[in-house]
Amino acid sequence: MKKWIIASPPSLIDLCLSLVSSRLELFCVKLADGSLCLREPLIFPQELADQLLCKMATEGLLNDSTVGIFRSCQQLRLRRACIRTARISAEAFQRALCPHRLLELDASRVNADLTITDILRGLSANKGLRETLQRLVLNGLTMSSLEEPSRRCFSSLQGLRALSISNVDFYDSGLADVCSLPRLESLDISNTSVTNLTPLLGLKAKLRYLTMHQLKRLEMTTAQLLAVLSQLEGLQHLDISDDKQFTSDVARQLLETPGILPALVSLDVSGRKQVTDTAVRAFVEERPGMTFMGLLATDAGFSEFLSGEGSLKVTGEANETQICEALRRYSEREGFVREALFHLFSLTHVMEKARPDILKLVALGMKNHPTTLNVQLAASACVFNLTKQDLAFGMPVRLLGSVTQLLLEAMKTFPNHQQLQKNCLLSLCSDRILQEVPFNRFDAAKLVMQWLCNHEDQNMQRMAVAIISILAAKLSTEQTAQLGAELFIVKQLLHIVRQKTSQGTVDATLKFTLSALWNLTDESPTTCRHFIENQGLELFIKVLESFPSESSIQQKVLGLLNNIAEVGELHAELMVQGFLDHIRSLLHSPEVEVSYFAAGILAHLTSRGETVWTLDLPLRATLLEQLHSAILKWPTPECEMVAYRSFNPFFPLLECFQTPGVQLWAAWAMQHVCSKNAARYCSMLLEEGGLRQLEAVRSHPDTHSDVRRLAESILDSLHRHRAPLRSVSCKHKCDQKSCPWVNTMGHI
Repeated sequence: MKKWIIASPPSLIDLCLSLVSSRLELFCVKLADGSLCLREPLIFPQELADQLLCKMATEGLLNDSTVGIFRSCQQLRLRRACIRTARISAEAFQRALCPHRLLELDASRVNADLTITDILRGLSANKGLRETLQRLVLNGLTMSSLEEPSRRCFSSLQGLRALSISNVDFYDSGLADVCSLPRLESLDISNTSVTNLTPLLGLKAKLRYLTMHQLKRLEMTTAQLLAVLSQLEGLQHLDISDDKQFTSDVARQLLETPGILPALVSLDVSGRKQVTDTAVRAFVEERPGMTFMGLLATDAGFSEFLSGEGSLKVTGEANETQICEALRRYSEREGFVREALFHLFSLTHVMEKARPDILKLVALGMKNHPTTLNVQLAASACVFNLTKQDLAFGMPVRLLGSVTQLLLEAMKTFPNHQQLQKNCLLSLCSDRILQEVPFNRFDAAKLVMQWLCNHEDQNMQRMAVAIISILAAKLSTEQTAQLGAELFIVKQLLHIVRQKTSQGTVDATLKFTLSALWNLTDESPTTCRHFIENQGLELFIKVLESFPSESSIQQKVLGLLNNIAEVGELHAELMVQGFLDHIRSLLHSPEVEVSYFAAGILAHLTSRGETVWTLDLPLRATLLEQLHSAILKWPTPECEMVAYRSFNPFFPLLECFQTPGVQLWAAWAMQHVCSKNAARYCSMLLEEGGLRQLEAVRSHPDTHSDVRRLAESILDSLHRHRAPLRSVSCKHKCDQKSCPWVNTMGHI
């Protein structure tokens, strides 16, 4: 069941909320002050209103303008408001959120312009909120520009039961104010500037949850601290962990104090080095209701009693269960996340089964600490171990997509850290990720190219060019052109080809580099021009001559030169006698793939009676004759030889009725892919208007019989492919022949 939940697709509600939050302008009008208001008088269910607000905050879409939709308490009625990390002003907060009768508010890490004082002032202005608000989370906020005005603001929220104010410049005066709240049961004052905990005694009859890890300015002795804690007899959950690993022995003495905190069911002392298994076991056995012990980065947790496998959950480093519990509970605590990932890395080395549950925890740590190098370094290493080889195929695609985006963000954040970049490249170099997983491939290609230009590591170079080669084939034509237009990319790839050719080395790096250049020049005249201007043609002629028996090398080189030949303005650059002679010789290669690409180059060069041929028209005539003859001799390939993004480059060739060899090559190429992969290429050809082009070829009086035969074969394939679509009845209930909803793919 756990695996099914992780692998399940997003819920319909989640998809709808994502759509609404990302396209609010479609549902709203803009008011004079710039804020949005819902266009229709819709009333959202209260739970959906809460979820929409949270979705907008999580996706970074909540601001002074968009939060305006929540001004109407009738349409969008909030009860549990989450605005974590949002960027809204004090005025927008007060106008949009404070009129609601909130039960909960989580404003953790909102922008600095919205202070705790602003929030408390806005909440207190609503008399109803003073009684209804039960839970308030203000972690990581600024207290105020002036400390004094905020001292007595908490005490006005008389209904408050839970308050979290960690990582704030919060002082003793504020604690005294908080401890006067009549219903407060849960308090988190971690990493604040509190020096004295005596005010907690004002809550001794009510306090159930107390979290105070890493109190950096506490001035109490261990005895004084325990004296306060011992009076909180109703306390059930206590967190005195410390990821800075201070030397205080408060945890040891607490565990060894008989009878203290008898109602405790959860104790976290992670980071306290003087804790032992013996002391922990004795403490737990005195309290049979204990459900959790935090023991990460301590000397405890290694006995079977504290394994974490039973009803007593344990964070620690002794086994997988403890480490995963640590990643789950401490996801927002940088030091503990780093510690847990360090120990997880050792375990993931030997994992033989896919563990999406663990990968999800690693991703959570990466997401919460994007700028912490040690977290990203350890996490990226764990990601590789968890997704290497066949393990990636056992991971949900959506989870892999999220993790891949986090890896790309890490590469952007730490561009000069070699080990981190290596970790990310190792994870990216996965067939499952590159072929099936959705992520920003354009960004990925740019990042990998930047790495490639700055490093000479041979093993990593091979992986980098492999990644670029595959990514380039997955990009849109526009993205490929934009990527290839970066001159440094073409130069670097040509540099690698030049190195390998001079060494006489045929390896994976050379093949992937040639594939990358082939894909980058596809329908990209700018990239093709860069290739020519940087002596690419001379280099590739040398490659053809250096590796005559390597058919895969020959195919990649000739495939790229086909792309160059498609650019009419570069034809003159290809009119080199030695180059033409070599291509002619390849027309009769025993490898049909090599002959096919060689013929494609000649087809493009001879497609029109251009000025470049005026000095050697007899040669052009000879080439056309040889081209026609060679094509007729090709056997039918067993599998698809090449992949095309578009048929548009073929259409001008089909119109060359005075050069049937050119037409024949284009028709043969189209017929080949349509017969091998009809689902993809017949649809593509229909969408691009190929039906009209081919019918014109078939009916033209000057069409050569060999060309007409191939055109008729392609048309047959198109009609067979289109037949199921034509059988669908028109939803508009009109005559199909005159229906405006008929397109080249059939009746819609």
